[in-house]
Amino acid sequence: MIDNCRPIVPFLLLSLILLASPAFAQDNPGSEKTPGDSLVIKFAVMGPGDELYFWWGHIGIIIEDYKTNRSRFYDWGVFSFENTNFYSNFAMGRLIYACAASSPSWNLQNYIENNRDITIYTLDLPADKKEQVREFAEWSILPENKDYFYHHFKDNCATRVRDIFDMATDGAFKARYGDAPGRYTLRQHVRRHTWFNPFFDWFLNFLMGRNIDQPMTIWEEMFLPAEIGAHAAEFSYTGSDGIERKFVSSVEKLNTAVGRPAVLDVPRLQWPRELVFGCVLALVLGVLLFFKNRENQVASIIWTGLQGALGLFFGISGLVLFFMTFFTNHDYTFHNLNVLYINPLLIAAVVFGVLCIKASDDLEKHKWNIAIKAVWSYVFVFGIVVLLLRLIPGLRQMNLVTLAMVLPFAAVLSFLPDLLVHIRREYLWRWLN
Repeated sequence: MIDNCRPIVPFLLLSLILLASPAFAQDNPGSEKTPGDSLVIKFAVMGPGDELYFWWGHIGIIIEDYKTNRSRFYDWGVFSFENTNFYSNFAMGRLIYACAASSPSWNLQNYIENNRDITIYTLDLPADKKEQVREFAEWSILPENKDYFYHHFKDNCATRVRDIFDMATDGAFKARYGDAPGRYTLRQHVRRHTWFNPFFDWFLNFLMGRNIDQPMTIWEEMFLPAEIGAHAAEFSYTGSDGIERKFVSSVEKLNTAVGRPAVLDVPRLQWPRELVFGCVLALVLGVLLFFKNRENQVASIIWTGLQGALGLFFGISGLVLFFMTFFTNHDYTFHNLNVLYINPLLIAAVVFGVLCIKASDDLEKHKWNIAIKAVWSYVFVFGIVVLLLRLIPGLRQMNLVTLAMVLPFAAVLSFLPDLLVHIRREYLWRWLN
């Protein structure tokens, strides 16, 4: 029996050699695993935070490797106030951000402790594309590659992730959304996130020029992390392996923020609120003006002081806008019609107010009152001009919020009340008699 088995031994050895040979392995592709087979690619979308620069949320890519039991959180939104010349670079619109990798568990726990919404999306990618994403993420954190010039709308933590998704789908992601019309303009998207804070809602809207009032594509809307999450979840594509698949295989709500203002689905119409505020100011100033014209000293001082405070606030706001528009790289402030009527000239109202209060005689006081009214007449007239320019399509800027606030009280502080009194006395009185 043993002798009969001996011829089989060489045959078995030959079979083992053939099975291990490269030629046989090529005919059986499942016998080798590609590097990406052990990878799981996810991305995390975090909701708004407390600080102003966190109001629009955040996003990062998580890569888990089950072969090495290693996972990393890749974040393209890293900056530090300790960076060299950070504040001067920020003021000039030269913001330098970086990509960094850290522990996913540490990162996500930090967001949970800061009461942030967290949603985790798991991607369905072919193995070779998983490896491509990993290699690109690792390349992005190298010292020579990690830094980039940040742009609030065109190049930020979200757009970097969006572009990686396009790379992973061989351009299918942009092909789907690159020309698809978006829901809102940039201004409307910004205001969906700022509505709960009246000051910053107004101030940011005031600073932004008419360039951000243009229609957007869905691709451009994905400067917001939440927009990437929404569109990635609905996206399907044909992978590099020829298989039709959903881009996102699963969605997990890891944390829900408590007591935080919600991001609006539809931006609110805010100009009525500002109009009410402007009219209340106008009413107060009108009452003070009534008593001021009747030689009431207290009313005169309060009227002069209040207009000076308004001049200081809007003068400084105008100075910030003037500087950002003409001397920085903050291109979203360019072509801003607000600078025509809210600019550093309003600071003169403060100076004239102080000189008016310190005036030694009625003639000098009258002179400075005329100067004050001249400043606010300028604001009122050019505000009306800007309001009319909104009727021209190429010059239309969604700045009704600022106009609705400023025009009512600027009218009371201008020569307009004197003009109306003159018309009443010279023309209406004659007509009635």
